[in-house]
Amino acid sequence: MPATTSGRRSLAQSRLNLAVAICAAVLISCGPTGSADAPPDPWNEAVAKTKPRPSKRARTSASPTPSNPSASPTASGAPAPSPGPHGSQQVTGSSAVALTFDDGPDPTWTPKVLALLRKHKVKATFCVVGIEVKRHPKLIGEIVRDGHTLCNHTWDHDLRLGKRSPGHIKANLARTNAAILSAVPGAQIPYFRQPGGMWTKRGVRVVRELDMVPLHWNVDPRDWTKPPARQISSFVKRETKKGDIVLLHDGGGNRTQTYRALHDVLPHLTRRFQLTPL
Repeated sequence: MPATTSGRRSLAQSRLNLAVAICAAVLISCGPTGSADAPPDPWNEAVAKTKPRPSKRARTSASPTPSNPSASPTASGAPAPSPGPHGSQQVTGSSAVALTFDDGPDPTWTPKVLALLRKHKVKATFCVVGIEVKRHPKLIGEIVRDGHTLCNHTWDHDLRLGKRSPGHIKANLARTNAAILSAVPGAQIPYFRQPGGMWTKRGVRVVRELDMVPLHWNVDPRDWTKPPARQISSFVKRETKKGDIVLLHDGGGNRTQTYRALHDVLPHLTRRFQLTPL
């Protein structure tokens, strides 16, 4: 994505904090939706049942096809910026590659992933779920201290959030942002990612009203299905090109195979690309 100035980020964060305060007040008066202490929904099973349609440029392990030939590369060799579903961002906008990790923070796998990223001097983007933030706030602090970017991934991994009312969507995102800011006051939260990639025009509009960027992806090894590490690794190494955003998971289940794959993926990607935290 194109670089932004610190001034614009500060202004966006001020607007976001105001929206958080307003929506938090609505939540207090109306009562929260669902219990923060309840266990998360069976995310993987729900995604498997819905099977959202990938965007034109998205490459998944279920269909490892070349990228859209109509998306001509820029002079730097990066794919020309092309919007994802409903105008979401699915490329970095430069020749750099971005690694993104969804569904954490997880007390077992997030620290392991962070340590591995630290070892290889790689910065990434973590799309965190609100109920997990509340359970493990110290991990948010560790993510921020290591220089990674934060991304809102809803309060409860609601796959159908984009189909709910604008007020419900805004309250869900604001509640998640409030949990993040409680864990790390002043944290920047520039992105939002819809679980399952199930974007809607309504959802994207609300995200932009909160001064966040709707973040999609275009390389998906479907590691949430827990394939062997070698399958995850070979897919990511084969399919990742300049400017791509890679979807991986550090939460939402047992991430043994993803963690093992990263031992092979990280050295490969750092040799071939500049990696950006977005």
